[in-house]
Amino acid sequence: MSRYLATLLFAFSAVALGSSGNISRVNSNITVDPGQQAGDVSTVNGSIRIGDDARVRNVETVNGSIKIGQRAQAQEAETVNGGIWLAEGTVVTADVSTVNGGLTLGIGARVDGGLETVNGDLVLDGAMVREGLATVNGDIRIGAGSRVDGGILVEKPSGWTWQKSQRLPRVTIESGAVVNGTLKFEREVELRVADGAVIGPIEGVAPQRVR
Repeated sequence: MSRYLATLLFAFSAVALGSSGNISRVNSNITVDPGQQAGDVSTVNGSIRIGDDARVRNVETVNGSIKIGQRAQAQEAETVNGGIWLAEGTVVTADVSTVNGGLTLGIGARVDGGLETVNGDLVLDGAMVREGLATVNGDIRIGAGSRVDGGILVEKPSGWTWQKSQRLPRVTIESGAVVNGTLKFEREVELRVADGAVIGPIEGVAPQRVR
C-alpha cells in the first residue's frame, strides 16, 4: 500500500507545477462542471466533484471525497481519507483506490483497473470491474448484474491498519452477479454467496450459500 505515499507526493507536486488544462488546489474543493473537459484534477485538503458527461484525466485528493457524475470519464481516481462514488454509466480506465473510505459504483459504471481500499466498504450495483477487488477491513457487496474479473482479495491486517474493526468483514455476492478469478481470503470473513451467483475458486474460508 506504499503507493499512497506516492499519491500524497503527487498531489503536492501537481499543485506546485500545474499545467495547461489541469486544475490544482491546496485547501479547497474542486468542481468540474457537467460536460466540461479538463486534465488532471487534484487537491490536498478538499473534495472533488466531476459533473455528468465530463471528461478528465487523473482525479486525486488526500483528505476529501471524490464524486464522478453520470456518464463521465476519468483515467484514475485516488484519495487517502475519503470515499469515492461513481454514478451510473461512469467509466474509469485505470484504478480506483482509497485508504480510509468506501468505494461505490452505480448501475453501468465500469472500472478497467481494480478497486482497492483498506478501511472501507466496496459496493457494486450492476457495475463492472476488470482487475479485481481488494480490501483489508471493509465489507464487500457485489450486487445483481455486476461483474468482477480478476477475483477478490481480502488481505490480512498488518500492524499499521490499527483502525480495523473487531467485527468480521462481510462479503456478499448476490444472485445474478459474476466473479471471475480466485476469491482469496487471508483473514476470516463472513462469505455469503447467493444461489444464481457465478464465482471462481475460493481460498481461505467456506462460503454460506443463501437464497
